Amino acid sequence: MTKEKIIGIPRAMSYYNYFPFWYGFFTKLGIEIVLSNPTTKKTMSDGASLVVTETCLPIKVYVGHVLDLIEKGIKNIFVPSIQSIAPKIYNCSKIRGLPDLIRNVVKGDFNIIEATLDKSEKNNNLIDFLVEIANQFNIKDINTIKEAQNQGFVVQNNFNVMVQNGLDFDEALKNAKIGQIIIPPKKESKPVSIALIGHGYNIYDKRTCMDIFKKLDKMDIRTYNAYQLTLEQLEGGMSSLDATWYWANQHEMTGCAGHYLQDEKIDGIITITAFGCGPDSLMLEDIKRKAKNFNKPLLNLTIDEHTGEAGFITRIEAFCDMLYRNKRSKILKEREKVDKKLLEI
Repeated sequence: MTKEKIIGIPRAMSYYNYFPFWYGFFTKLGIEIVLSNPTTKKTMSDGASLVVTETCLPIKVYVGHVLDLIEKGIKNIFVPSIQSIAPKIYNCSKIRGLPDLIRNVVKGDFNIIEATLDKSEKNNNLIDFLVEIANQFNIKDINTIKEAQNQGFVVQNNFNVMVQNGLDFDEALKNAKIGQIIIPPKKESKPVSIALIGHGYNIYDKRTCMDIFKKLDKMDIRTYNAYQLTLEQLEGGMSSLDATWYWANQHEMTGCAGHYLQDEKIDGIITITAFGCGPDSLMLEDIKRKAKNFNKPLLNLTIDEHTGEAGFITRIEAFCDMLYRNKRSKILKEREKVDKKLLEI
């Protein structure tokens, strides 16, 4: 059991989904949070050097972030095991086994702050998961832990409201941490809109995705993603593709794609998946098949630690050029129809 009130959180994997909650929770408990630095080439190579080649990029990056925290001198590193987020709704085996993976491949003087959340098991609720974590800091008062849980929900909900209204991830997180809700002004319209489909750790880690949001913005492309959708919209997207919910993060892929495939303002879909990710490969195949029914162009970008930025940009530019041509062609056809009706009059 540790009594040192400092915890290191890797800036990877579930950080992009749940860090606002953990910020509120740990801060309310009086535990100082130290984040690893943003992903760099070194983060990737350091993590990749400790795991087998077939391991997917997000796990390699996660290992690299744990190493970064150890280099900072952090003794307590938060590595939870999220087995299941709802009955029979599971994470992939690598996420479920993260504590064991880190324990076996990373050597150093540090403690793994771990706990298991498995909602497919009876009597394994969120509060039990949080109690298990707090106890490792010698915090045992249940009311104190429940207050910290509520504070976590407040920060997470404020963050969700802001990103759903189009605020940048980093800006939303910064405001949520200080208890502010900033609703950005409505953005100017752009000629082409795309839906960027991918897990938070693939689309928001600027190093792994080559800062794709910035690249698309420079191409005058409006970008939409899963973080801008409510749970109801994501579930509706799943239903529209007749998909069965099995994977914990399936909403970010299948649900998001299902929603935006039906959205008339979306001109094309870009998916970002990690090479070697089994669940993503299954979800992607389903999305590809269904996209044909909606007549929406789709580009899949697969990333690993060897992905070159030049080729990455070339594929995006070619895809966006095609969308621009399609949009111009559509506008011209609509104008021809209008002109033809006017001549008939």
